[in-house]
Amino acid sequence: MEKFGLAQPVRRVEDPRLLRGAGTYTDDIAPPGTAIGVVLRSPHAAARITGIDTAAAKAISGVLAVYTAADLKADGIGSLPCAVSLKNRDGSPQASPPHPVLADGAVHHVGDPVAFIVAENPRLARDAAEAISVDYDILPAITDLATATDAGAALVWPEVKQNVVFDWEIGNKEEADALFAKAAHVTRLTIVNNRIVVASMEARAALAEYDPKSERWTLRTNTQGGWLLKDLLSSAVFKVPAERFRVITPDVGGGFGMKIFLYAEHVLTCYAARKLERPVKWASERSEAFLADTQGRDNITTGELAIDADGKFLALRTRNTANMGAYLSTFAPYIPTVAGTGVLASVYGFQAVYANVIGVFTNTVPVDAYRGAGRPESNYLVERLIDAAARELKIDRIELRRRNMVGPSAMPHTTPVGKVYDSGDFRIVLDAGLKNAEWAGFGARRAEAERRGKRRGIGLSYYLEATGGAPTERAEIRFADDGFVDVFVGTQSTGQGHETAYVQLTVDRLGVPGEKVRIKQGDTDTIPTGGGTGGARSLYSEGQAILVTAATVIEKGKKAAAEALEAAPADIVFEQGRFSIVGTDRGMDILTLAATQRARAAKGEDVTTLDAAEVAEIKAHTFPNGCHIAEVEVDPETGVVTVARYCVTDDVGRAINPLVVRGQVHGGVAQGIGQAMLERTSYDPESGQLLSGSFMDYALPRADDLPDIVVELVEVPCVSNPLGVKGAGEAGAVGSPPAVINAIIDALSGDGVTHIDMPATPEAVWRALGARKAA
Repeated sequence: MEKFGLAQPVRRVEDPRLLRGAGTYTDDIAPPGTAIGVVLRSPHAAARITGIDTAAAKAISGVLAVYTAADLKADGIGSLPCAVSLKNRDGSPQASPPHPVLADGAVHHVGDPVAFIVAENPRLARDAAEAISVDYDILPAITDLATATDAGAALVWPEVKQNVVFDWEIGNKEEADALFAKAAHVTRLTIVNNRIVVASMEARAALAEYDPKSERWTLRTNTQGGWLLKDLLSSAVFKVPAERFRVITPDVGGGFGMKIFLYAEHVLTCYAARKLERPVKWASERSEAFLADTQGRDNITTGELAIDADGKFLALRTRNTANMGAYLSTFAPYIPTVAGTGVLASVYGFQAVYANVIGVFTNTVPVDAYRGAGRPESNYLVERLIDAAARELKIDRIELRRRNMVGPSAMPHTTPVGKVYDSGDFRIVLDAGLKNAEWAGFGARRAEAERRGKRRGIGLSYYLEATGGAPTERAEIRFADDGFVDVFVGTQSTGQGHETAYVQLTVDRLGVPGEKVRIKQGDTDTIPTGGGTGGARSLYSEGQAILVTAATVIEKGKKAAAEALEAAPADIVFEQGRFSIVGTDRGMDILTLAATQRARAAKGEDVTTLDAAEVAEIKAHTFPNGCHIAEVEVDPETGVVTVARYCVTDDVGRAINPLVVRGQVHGGVAQGIGQAMLERTSYDPESGQLLSGSFMDYALPRADDLPDIVVELVEVPCVSNPLGVKGAGEAGAVGSPPAVINAIIDALSGDGVTHIDMPATPEAVWRALGARKAA
């Protein structure tokens, strides 16, 4: 049992299968008779569709169907829903124009789906797509977030004035304004949080089958939880009972938020499968993913920090302009508003926080959650502001943070925006981070770099993440006929290592060998409810569900053991996987008992079996936090930045598997460094074309862009869940962008550079240095 014990660095149990190539992904599946779907997409960012001629495409032998918006409308297919509805500051509802599955009379971004072609093979489908003639009346487009609300800017939707989707606020504005009025110092900063192409290793795909006898669909697709798709497809799109849909999620190669949502291709494959009574599969190509997957971030934010004469933070005010793209994706309005502003107070003792968020339409790919989902954006602003304030006030940046951190004696702490932190010892984590990063020795490392003609800088960020997700989670434990324990879970792994952690929990509670535990996920028929994966919720949500289900198994096991051993239930104890009669050596292990009871039940005997299912109520979310410290070297001649050292000191509560935690943090830091230094999404301002539409033009981080990432854990157990865990899936991406940018600014401070936006590419750094020299 020790191999799978809690807090042990157990190697991931799913890896041997995946590394041997034995995983099964959506595009690997092809039932007999599977037809192939291809989407014809708009080449224009804004245009009216004045005509579509599909005759030549339909005439190609092997082409089974060509569908347009007219076909979907005739069959009563609904639009893609946005699941979030906000109120504006004046109480009016947000703008919510329709999001048709296929463009209906107009296109609003390059890549907007116009037609769906189904053929016997991919080549025929592509040939048919090229044979379709679409007449476009090209319209002016707006792709620049900074100018999208200007007078005279092109309107994405004529009925949405100034392209403003919503004008939302949170916090006490009057209280914040009063604190600003009496502040001894105010720091102001405007920053850009650059747009991100998600680029998961596995592209999106969907395979739909329809059974005309039962009138049921089976949709296999790479999701972060099929229950949301099942509900939205049934209620909003096809308008049928939810029982008519079965969603199966096979192995998934990365999601990062992007695979949570309902997409046009889910609808189109289901629609075509019903029409043709054949399986229909669509699989995205990489270039298509740049135009069809939701993207992330894309905010322009002005922040103001009010500070008193003693260097104590009084209040924070922010105004964030957030790009929604051309349509509202499933959760898009929630990300910069409720999700993002919830962590603006971070770990600091603000008396007031006020945030105004303006959602804006542009003729670009829709924007929705990306790893961290609003929290990285807020943490980036706060940590950049604090460094700027420290420079202006000539206060050490560490001291300024330490002076304003909420202490452990204040827990539980309620922030000005209503979040309740149950636990945290931020100064302890900060001090551990400084020690782990060898902060005190930085001066010597900087001097050595100067001798080589390089500028060396060190940057710090202290992040706070708020996990989120569904308010309940389900687990079911079944003892199978082959002697295994099957644990059915309502979350969905997309590469995080869920199976390993859930095996460890099951072994800890039931005392069974880890090799005998199988984790089952991703089928909405065998798992009736589930909250899916997102917001770093899986371990503390599903973990609680496994705990309560295991407790039920043990209680049922005591009754079953009493039946099998002919004893009173009160005399049965359970220890280390074995039920026994107290004070005797009579007993049996849990697997033997389960098999015995199943066999008796199969013979028709009225006995207690051990299988159980429970739904856990998730009463509180968690607040992982930590200290990121980056060291960079800058070549002043070329602007090239190298990340020389990177150290993370995290409080993720109790670490069930430190090895998996460190792996999650490594991945998040890599994505954060990519955003900070490399990833630039660029649209042509005239045509609206995506200029960074391939990996030739969009730079993802590679191995040689990253240093060894040191991750140390300081465990401050969460008190709002029985496991004491806080969530670790998004933390690396939250703390890394401000740490890297603060380090770059520190490196260039001797040259007079005090600001640079992401991504800090060599050109951007070189230009910033040149501008200071010219000044």
